[in-house]
Amino acid sequence: MQMIRDCFKALRGLNVAAVVMFAVFALAVSFATTAAEALAGNAPVADKKGSAATSKTASKAAANVSVQRWVRYPATPAALSPQAQLGKQIFFDASLSASGKMSCASCHSPEHAYGPPNGLAVQLGGPDMHHPGTRSVPSLRYLSFTPLFSRHFYTPASEDTEDEGPTGGFMRDGAAASLHDQASMPMLNPNEMANRNAADVVAKLQHSAYADTFRKVFGAQVFSQTDKAFAHIGEALEAFQTEDVSFHPYTSKFDAAMSGNADFTAQELRGYALFNNPDKGNCAKCHLDMPGPGGRPAQFADFSYIALGVPRNPEIPANRDPKYFDLGLCGPYRLDLKMETGFCGMFKSPTLRNVATRSVFFHNGRFHNLEDVMRFYVERDTNPGKWYPKLANGKVDKFDDLPARYRENVDLADAPMDRKLGGKPALNEAEIRDVIAFLKTLSDGYSVTAGGLKAQVR
Repeated sequence: MQMIRDCFKALRGLNVAAVVMFAVFALAVSFATTAAEALAGNAPVADKKGSAATSKTASKAAANVSVQRWVRYPATPAALSPQAQLGKQIFFDASLSASGKMSCASCHSPEHAYGPPNGLAVQLGGPDMHHPGTRSVPSLRYLSFTPLFSRHFYTPASEDTEDEGPTGGFMRDGAAASLHDQASMPMLNPNEMANRNAADVVAKLQHSAYADTFRKVFGAQVFSQTDKAFAHIGEALEAFQTEDVSFHPYTSKFDAAMSGNADFTAQELRGYALFNNPDKGNCAKCHLDMPGPGGRPAQFADFSYIALGVPRNPEIPANRDPKYFDLGLCGPYRLDLKMETGFCGMFKSPTLRNVATRSVFFHNGRFHNLEDVMRFYVERDTNPGKWYPKLANGKVDKFDDLPARYRENVDLADAPMDRKLGGKPALNEAEIRDVIAFLKTLSDGYSVTAGGLKAQVR
């Protein structure tokens, strides 16, 4: 039943015909036993005291296990369209900011999977480049299949219809309806590119070296209408992010393995099994690892929202105000859902592709390595005193980055966050290492082409 639900979750944002077609495809394929689970249950694995022979046996077993599935990777365009080429110029143009020092690439570094270039919880921007933001920078990779925001996404199942809650949209709170809306928001954010209004941005672009190109693409009179010119800036950025293969390369070891061009190690396979095990890591519940309709590559995201109760981060200057709270879907930036109190504390689940390349995690950048992220997931409820501060009365202030009235929104039902105080964590340290080994297979750069053979190091 859960596997069928996961199949339908992969259909978010598709039309009815596509849903029906994929339903037939899903019912025709057996997902009863994965290769990873088979190895985890049957292959011997060497521990610290294990023999060399045992280790070799496990490695040999891993080499003989295939996790290949049919995947259709997107074709690489021969050249970017004029609109996308213009978007590329805009993306790297720091002169469009109030400081003249910040471009889109300043926070979304191509060398870091279009994520933050450093381990700062929040980046610095503004007119003087000293204004700290309030949220960590997400990656811009693998956003193309993001569906429109919906308050309630319903997953069809054989016996009932399950409400999966808020889904879709761009930004951590889904406030942007499209990539072009999302692209223009940082230009007006006072803590980022810090332009006063759209007219400021358009005026800067009008005096840029590529202003004539902008006119050729969008019309000779484009600068006469500020609102339309600003909208075209977002459209050009969207075209760049949609067409340029660097935003969706699919060159990880995982993709190579799905295409039959790589084999997971025994540790990676154990991690993959734990990733999918609903009683252990349960990562695949939100980070779907299966191909979508038409062979669409696994996105490792279901575009849903969840309240995790991540500890408050003292590294964010805004948090020095005890009355300040970032409530995600219901504020302070998104205002249309502020009365939906059941959504307070929810943030969008990101893709896990390239997660191992990051050094800042969660919406508030609270953690700086995957080991601590994993430990938080499995020990949040069994040992909350490790993660949260104590009040004056000695009681642990669990979920301290949310007002008390919204703490009931935090997910307590799904593994690995369904454990009780003092109980056994869902994963031990060895299993955490195995999961991280698998997560590292999601980093792009293993191959040159999507799903291809391992790149040769010269």
